[in-house]
Amino acid sequence: MRLKNQVQLITYPDSLGGDLGTLNRVLTTHFINIFKGGVHILPPFPSSGDRGFAPLTYLEIEPKFGSWDDIKSIGENHDVLLDLMVNHISQQSSYFQDFLRKGRYSEYADLFLTLDKIWKDGVPVQEDIDKMFLRRPVPYSTFYIGEIGLEEKVWTTFGKTDPSEQIDFDIHSDKVRQLFTEFFLNFKKNNVKIVRLDAVGYIIKKLGTSCFFVEPDIYKFLDWIKELADSLEIELLPEVHSHYSIQYKLAEYGCWIYDFILPYRILDTLVNKSSRALVEYLKNRPEKQFTMLDCHDGIPVKPDLDDLIDTKEARELVDICLDRGANLSLIVSDEHKDEDGFDVHQIRCSYYSVLNCDDDAYLAARAIQFFAPGIPQVYYVGFLAGENDEDKMKSIGDGREINRHNFTVKEIEQCLEKDVVQRLIKLIRFRNEYEAFNGGFQVQDISNDEVNLSWEKDEKYCRLNINLITMETVIDYVDIEGKTVQYHV
Repeated sequence: MRLKNQVQLITYPDSLGGDLGTLNRVLTTHFINIFKGGVHILPPFPSSGDRGFAPLTYLEIEPKFGSWDDIKSIGENHDVLLDLMVNHISQQSSYFQDFLRKGRYSEYADLFLTLDKIWKDGVPVQEDIDKMFLRRPVPYSTFYIGEIGLEEKVWTTFGKTDPSEQIDFDIHSDKVRQLFTEFFLNFKKNNVKIVRLDAVGYIIKKLGTSCFFVEPDIYKFLDWIKELADSLEIELLPEVHSHYSIQYKLAEYGCWIYDFILPYRILDTLVNKSSRALVEYLKNRPEKQFTMLDCHDGIPVKPDLDDLIDTKEARELVDICLDRGANLSLIVSDEHKDEDGFDVHQIRCSYYSVLNCDDDAYLAARAIQFFAPGIPQVYYVGFLAGENDEDKMKSIGDGREINRHNFTVKEIEQCLEKDVVQRLIKLIRFRNEYEAFNGGFQVQDISNDEVNLSWEKDEKYCRLNINLITMETVIDYVDIEGKTVQYHV
């Protein structure tokens, strides 16, 4: 299939009305002709933690969210994007539970990375671990097998508990590839058009490396899974948080990538009222990207923007964000912190709140996102101009919940009445419908207190101008009668 160059929605299965059936009704009644690019439904599968990102299986939908019939129904009007956590699965999955009962005699034992697959004697070596890009203090967890309690250590890249809820796959195993094939066949059957390969950067574990995006090994896996997806007419979107050079390698390899640099660049531009860094970035970035401002995690900083930002300036911007209610996710591994100790992984907040709930600044941010080449994704909280949900963050005890408010249908209806949301809807529709966005892109380097971006195709032409001092956003474009008109966003 060919991806639609139109705006997509990102949402949890229960965040817009409580379940998938209600989500479908909201899309077809309240959000008519808005998200023509599709809908990214964050993991709707049975899960033991991490709000869906510790799935038990991909063959079932969590019953409280609905069923595969709901996914199919959504897919009748919208291209559906689902996640596949290619790096791991829940310890509560039937596969790992069987391993816990039977150990190496389990038919699923080879799905997992026992430490003897890494170190010959199965004993971890700290010198090797010190070279790794860690997401928890050690990259493995200890479990006890069966009634006799035989100790078994398995690789666990992620997880806040000990032992971890998320058990890594051995992607070299034929069993894993058989399982992934089964998952993809099920996606195809249920009208899924795009699959995001979540945490794909961590799949290769190799001594002497960071165990992150290990080349050339990772390309062998990508080749295999792309061939599988192509055979089922499913598009792939690898998800990799890393130094931008790794993202660019994926782009050169022909993959779609995420623009994890743009959210920070736009925030910096609007807060500091200078377009210099943004303009230079837009001149040189790959075009085959999915763009976003906000998401279920946070605004990326490290390692995505390593070597692109000045640490002192970044600290100042982060402090402004903290003053506006944000909280931070920090880098765990000392190897990947800056020499001066700067360790901000992500800034967690509502994008509307971090711009001080300034409607004009927020619409300027969205306009830049929509004019940047790529497929724009709008997170559901951002679409409804939602603010930081501190109560939910405190009640659950996870800083990411600040930007994960669940909206009732009544709250959705109330948000849709807000002027900022109506203005955003109009902007989305312009981005969806105006033909020039399928043509050629240009960045005008005029002055540091302006943003000037344009698109042109045949007789169609549109130019975005943002005055960073007044936050006035204007789009000049050629209408269907061939006249140049102004659209004040």
